[in-house]
Amino acid sequence: DSLQSALDANVPIICFDTGIDNAPEGSVAATIATDNTKAGALAAEKMYELLKDKISSASSQIRIGEVNQDATALNIQQRGLGFINKMIELATADGKTVAVSGNEFYVNAAEGANGDEDSANIVIEVAVPAQTTVDLCSTEASKIMSKSDTLGIFGSNQVAAEGILAANNNLGVLNADPDQGMIGIGFDAGSIIKGAITDGTMAGAVTQSPLLMGYYSIYALTMVANGETVEDFPMDGYWYDSSNMDDPQIAPNLYD
Repeated sequence: DSLQSALDANVPIICFDTGIDNAPEGSVAATIATDNTKAGALAAEKMYELLKDKISSASSQIRIGEVNQDATALNIQQRGLGFINKMIELATADGKTVAVSGNEFYVNAAEGANGDEDSANIVIEVAVPAQTTVDLCSTEASKIMSKSDTLGIFGSNQVAAEGILAANNNLGVLNADPDQGMIGIGFDAGSIIKGAITDGTMAGAVTQSPLLMGYYSIYALTMVANGETVEDFPMDGYWYDSSNMDDPQIAPNLYD
């Protein structure tokens, strides 16, 4: 209703960080947000790189986990599916069959799965908690991380990633070295995630660029205020681990 009122009053809207599902047509002039599909795919690429040797040499089924805070927010949907679809693509290119299990939305929306849960070489198991809390994400993560065939797990935002780390406090299975334990990859930042990456518990994470989003939001607002036509500004996601957290391109985006 607010967007419709703004549209009726000829007040253009610029969205920051996420779009608005089912916004009245013409009400949003531009959205400045991370390209979440690409960002999720980046996390998959980094995990696959770390696990490639184990996946290729596996003589039995292996499991990759994903914890998403929900199945309704567009940015989380895109991020979660970006990871799943890229993992399927990479594994299929290496001759593996892949099945997706767990949350119904992600199972149905996944693209390219070519196996069933009983016989596939790789099962991507997707969990979504009943509510968006670290505790409930931890419970869902624990179920996946407790399985002996799980090689890696991805938390698609800060809450989900912190849930994975909370689960690990009891299980003690994560390690940035795939020869020493299960690979955990997060998203966003925060002191808990940064600490886990620094001490070698979590392999790394993908950060967004709030600084650039803020910059381009002002840029877009200025353009639209001057009567110019504006378009969406998709932002990149950036991989960080213990080796590059202090890099000038990365460090300003790693909030506590």
